[in-house]
Amino acid sequence: MNPVELIIKKREKNKLDKSEIHFFVTEYLNENISEYQMSAMLMAILLNGMDFDETFWLTAEYLASGKQAIFKNKNGKFIDKHSTGGVGDKISIILAPIAAECGISVPMISGRGLGHTGGTLDKLESIPDLQIDISLKKFQEIVLKNRFAIISQSKEIVPADKRIYALRDVTGTIKSISLITASILSKKIASGIEGLVVDLKVGKGAFIPEMKTAKKLAESLISVGNKFGKKVKVLFTNMDSPLGMCVGNSLEIIESIEFLKGNFQEDLKEVTFALLSEMLIMAGIVITKIEAENMIMKTIKSGAALKRFAKFIELQNGNQDVIYDYSIFGKSKYSKNIIAEKSGFISTINSREIGWALIDINAGRRIITNKIDYTAGLKLFKKVGDKIAKNEVLAELFFNKDNGEIVAERIKKTFQISNEIVEKKTRILECY
Repeated sequence: MNPVELIIKKREKNKLDKSEIHFFVTEYLNENISEYQMSAMLMAILLNGMDFDETFWLTAEYLASGKQAIFKNKNGKFIDKHSTGGVGDKISIILAPIAAECGISVPMISGRGLGHTGGTLDKLESIPDLQIDISLKKFQEIVLKNRFAIISQSKEIVPADKRIYALRDVTGTIKSISLITASILSKKIASGIEGLVVDLKVGKGAFIPEMKTAKKLAESLISVGNKFGKKVKVLFTNMDSPLGMCVGNSLEIIESIEFLKGNFQEDLKEVTFALLSEMLIMAGIVITKIEAENMIMKTIKSGAALKRFAKFIELQNGNQDVIYDYSIFGKSKYSKNIIAEKSGFISTINSREIGWALIDINAGRRIITNKIDYTAGLKLFKKVGDKIAKNEVLAELFFNKDNGEIVAERIKKTFQISNEIVEKKTRILECY
């Protein structure tokens, strides 16, 4: 086959067959198709789309490029959760130990932050010595011991996706429904799951801001996942404003630990409980959401979920003492209070702008090789709908770079204050 002919075929909005997709993926991995040719194909896919068959075949090729975790006697209880990314989204860190304590096994292959959103792995790596780059064999052992593990994608697991995703990120081809579907499902299926609950973020701070596109992605994930014999449930959640009170790596780990100690922020609790409820129902552990919520609360109040999180840190060689001594995370050299210039009610907090602003103090990264400052970040004191007085503190910025004052001014502009009472809205928009 000629790769140029296949690029032209997709450019002209024609369907690629199974053998052509196999050829393009395998020959790219074998270095017989160049980076610029794969880039051209990815752009043709982004612009012209793929139908169901093409998306399924591409997902299968991604899977076939590496190894898969094998768990015996699963009984429908190996369920994972995936988020499409958001500002302040630390739910995976909270959800996994609770789900494990409730009887679900969660083999989670997670990602790093890029663009304006944070990554679960970066947050976890703020825990001293915690290892997320571990072998597939070790991953399986930890899941069997503690019912959950969170690791990075290795060369063993869907290497085709690993290489192609990196290329998508630098060629403006991230937002293809088919490419997103293949990327998410290949990693999740390779981790050994039987079911998947997706937190599909929608809004100003999400990669997919509008519901119309989000629903297309949901339909693709469900239909292709079902074809592989996997149950898939999608919750659409609001990402107009940051989730929880903290944005930044060690700050979000501390907030996660506090959640497991029973100290909840309401919007974080709402989304976490909703996702966990769907997982428990999918696994057949409970029938109703009320049963699920009671079980979730019990694991938190008893301290069992926190102990399981501590065990996770131990098994992945991290320092468990951070659970009770937050000073181990270290602290930033500087901090700056962000002050309200008028009284009223918080009407909006632009999470996308906050995400980009925090990158300027190294709380996030622009490119994958950027070094993260784990202590940098933002702590919110007010949320959308809250009443605020003039000169009251909206948030506190933590930083080590000398541009912190400029970043603080930028973040101040993300808060809009209304004279009218602002209704607090649910984070759960819809369920598929």
